Amino acid sequence: MSSKSEVFAKGYSGKKIFLIFVIGSIFGALYEQILNLVKIYLRTGDVVWELRRGVIYGPFNPLYGLGTVLLVYLLVKPNYSNIKTFIFGGLLGGVIEYSVSFLQETFTHTTSWDYSHHFLNIGGRTTIPFLLAWGAFSLIFVKLIYPFLSKWIEKIPIKIGNIIFYILLIFLVIDMFISWTALIRSAMRRNNIEPITPVGRIYDKVYPDQVLSKHFPNMDFKIRKGSK
Repeated sequence: MSSKSEVFAKGYSGKKIFLIFVIGSIFGALYEQILNLVKIYLRTGDVVWELRRGVIYGPFNPLYGLGTVLLVYLLVKPNYSNIKTFIFGGLLGGVIEYSVSFLQETFTHTTSWDYSHHFLNIGGRTTIPFLLAWGAFSLIFVKLIYPFLSKWIEKIPIKIGNIIFYILLIFLVIDMFISWTALIRSAMRRNNIEPITPVGRIYDKVYPDQVLSKHFPNMDFKIRKGSK
């Protein structure tokens, strides 16, 4: 087969799924920042552009990237009807939101959201209205957005696509590892646990809580009320 007939990241290849993860991460971070800007403006009248991301470096929120990838595997490939896509998408969004909140609180002793005072909340980690919103977004993504993104990605020249893929893969793996281990080390500091390795001592100098709070301004370093 000639190179002219080859297609970059065809079908549900790993490279396409990874790029979908990256796109979802970027748009998720942008969505959170816009939503936060609107909330603050409606409450105070001030225009505040505050970071809302899940890693220290770059405009990425891997939670949304993960959700986007799961949508592709669990909802796009089976090609469900609209109503099933809406229902399954809502449940999937709720499970991801609840699980990530629980894992974050368990391993880093921090919370990034608390819906305890919201209408029809589920353990303060998600709410029924949010599940409905996740369902609506899932339907739009599966039926409209993903087909467009899939075709757009496949139009990228193979050599350029491979370069982009490997650069982003290496960068994000390192970025996520540093970001999340820095948060785990932060939790250990707040429990008065001394560094076990030289890496921990480096983290204490490079990523103290003051630095992490700037990168994650929405992160509450206190356990939610009622949590152990």
